[in-house]
Amino acid sequence: MRISISTIPVILLSCLSVLCVPIWASRGDQLAEFKECVRFCIEQNCIYDPTPLPLHLRLLLWTCPTECDYSCQRTVTQLRLESVPQKPIEQFHGKWPFRRVLGIQEPFSVIFSLANLYAHVYGLESLKREVPRSYPLYGYYRLFGYMGLVCWFWSAVFHTRDFRFTERMDYFAAGANVMYGLFLAPVKVWKWYLPSSTSSAPSAFREKATISGATSTPTPLRLHLWALVCFSLYAAHVYYLTCVRWSYTYNMAANVVIGALTNLIWSYFAIRHYSRLKQLWAATPGLIVTWLVLAMSLELLDFPPLWGAIDAHSLWHAATVAPTVMWYGFLIRDAKREVEGDEGVRRVD
Repeated sequence: MRISISTIPVILLSCLSVLCVPIWASRGDQLAEFKECVRFCIEQNCIYDPTPLPLHLRLLLWTCPTECDYSCQRTVTQLRLESVPQKPIEQFHGKWPFRRVLGIQEPFSVIFSLANLYAHVYGLESLKREVPRSYPLYGYYRLFGYMGLVCWFWSAVFHTRDFRFTERMDYFAAGANVMYGLFLAPVKVWKWYLPSSTSSAPSAFREKATISGATSTPTPLRLHLWALVCFSLYAAHVYYLTCVRWSYTYNMAANVVIGALTNLIWSYFAIRHYSRLKQLWAATPGLIVTWLVLAMSLELLDFPPLWGAIDAHSLWHAATVAPTVMWYGFLIRDAKREVEGDEGVRRVD
């Protein structure tokens, strides 16, 4: 087989493109019809008669070989659905064969990721508008919002184009978001931002002292130690995944453990808060925890995408939008309660 010099760059690009796709194998990858389809497509469209891709695909870093891979996934999947008896849909490269939209691999996961991102943007704006900067937890809440922005930005990027780099950024940003949630929980619940002498005082006194004078008091040692612990755990997590072993099972287990600890703390807080205030909104953290635990079950229901577009993972992303809005609403209302005092809030109610 003769290959002209003009086709050498295409062949090299085909080899390099292997580095930009997931390396794990699935049953679909091993199908003889899929392998033959990809081989024939590359020979016809990438080597012998190169076919230029549309601009929007090239902008999203689609190449001729990856285009062949995608087209063959769709072709083989359609043939399996039309066979008698019908054959099951298989995964390719560790993912279901989604219908691409404008070069976006998982359009609904992208849409719902952007919806979560907007929920954080809206929440941050509300926080800035309604909570005074003198409130001791204002900076912590802002950082929570920024963590959410980074997390959902990389989620949208990853689901747009699944490369090794975008996958790792998505996982690391999500891990940082989960870890910061654990950091924030005891800081808020047990008021670790206060000096130890103040934290042992009655609750009402602590709140009043916090608002009036926390900006001039030094950061407690326990807060520094807790921040160091959380940062060290996250750094060790990233180091293990990057330098020791990339493990999806470990990554999921680590996030579940950290998330479960965070949920336990907020559940305890919700019970205590409601018992003290006797107002339904005070139990919002418990409602959010319950919502997220139920929504998390979607991650366990791994089914082929409906209409080639909506799978369990995208529904999980959709289910986290409302709790985010509720969470900011709770943080703002609780901050106002601490600033204005319990009686002031009851009069507003």
